[in-house]
Amino acid sequence: MVFKEADLPLEVVILMVGGMAMLITGVLLFPVSDGTLPYYENGLYGLLLIIFSLQIITLGKTPFGDMPRSKLLLAVGVLIAAVGIVTCFIPILIRLPRVLLFLCFGPGGFLLLLQMCFAKDKFRSWSKYGGIFRHLILGCSGVYVLSMLIALLLWKQSLLTTPMTAVAVLFFGVAIFYLAGVLRKIYRTYPEAEKRLGGHVELSTNQAMLLLMGVFMLLLGGLLVPVSLGMLPFSGSAQLGLLMVIFAVQMLASGSTPIGPFPRSWLVIGFGLLFAALGIVSCIIPEILVPALTVLVGVLNILGGVIALAKMWGSRPGKTNEPREPVPSVLTRLFAAQLTMNLLMILFGTSMLIPGLVPTPIIGVILAANGSVLLYLLSILVALDKMRGDVKNAA
Repeated sequence: MVFKEADLPLEVVILMVGGMAMLITGVLLFPVSDGTLPYYENGLYGLLLIIFSLQIITLGKTPFGDMPRSKLLLAVGVLIAAVGIVTCFIPILIRLPRVLLFLCFGPGGFLLLLQMCFAKDKFRSWSKYGGIFRHLILGCSGVYVLSMLIALLLWKQSLLTTPMTAVAVLFFGVAIFYLAGVLRKIYRTYPEAEKRLGGHVELSTNQAMLLLMGVFMLLLGGLLVPVSLGMLPFSGSAQLGLLMVIFAVQMLASGSTPIGPFPRSWLVIGFGLLFAALGIVSCIIPEILVPALTVLVGVLNILGGVIALAKMWGSRPGKTNEPREPVPSVLTRLFAAQLTMNLLMILFGTSMLIPGLVPTPIIGVILAANGSVLLYLLSILVALDKMRGDVKNAA
């Protein structure tokens, strides 16, 4: 059973991670309210912005409704992701992420509720279909209404006591999970319902995650330089937590793990959910998981880099006993980008396991270089996809 292939659409995966974030936050707010645990508000805000950006980048689903995937929409999604990443890393950024989240949860939830009520292909059609679609009405209504309540709590945090806020957040998490379960059943029963919006931008799930990881590494590397000079505060706990959540989404969405791709079985899904839970806790509760996650992320980076290098050595361009043919330049560039990326991964993982081995400013440069290589690799993959499409059309 655990090795059976899992059928989780990407939309369901993102909703599951969002629901986990709410449920774990709701549970942790109880000990936070009596001073048993510390609380890092920025970590939660940044994490939620990342989840919104994932929906925009990968699905074209914004907090205000579905839109065709365009370069402008992609830029907006990347910008929101960047704000979320910086919010997690730097504790001094509070007002901007709170305003963005208020807009996403409040006006966004209200507009989505209106669209559901008045759009011809939603409430009226769902009511006629009956069955599981009635659960869809209930799930969507619950999520939209509770998101507006969360917006009110963001606007005026003293509206409810911390334990009552925890209860509201828990209900929101349950509603999101309920909606995810309903959508999964609908997409399994009616595969045509899982429609992807058209547009001028076509990024696969792996390419979208590569984009997010490149932005993550680039910003992390750039910020570590002023942090190392004492110019900015920094949350290492949220940095590790956010990295774990990105790993988790990759595993849940496509079976892509830090040590290589695997069939997306329920075992991989289980590890993905575990990674997500650890990452969410580390984002919200500072320092509690830092030692364990530092070792885990370091080992995963080293293993991932070494395994990838071993595979590359066996399939390097021009490796053949037959007379060599010219290797296309794009494949040579792809090989060079992957080689550089894997070497940087090993160096970064080693620096995490051996503190002080590499000075912090140099680690920042390494991470920024890794982010740049990831974005360069993404551009090559997009170009290859375009070339395949052109060849297919010509044939």
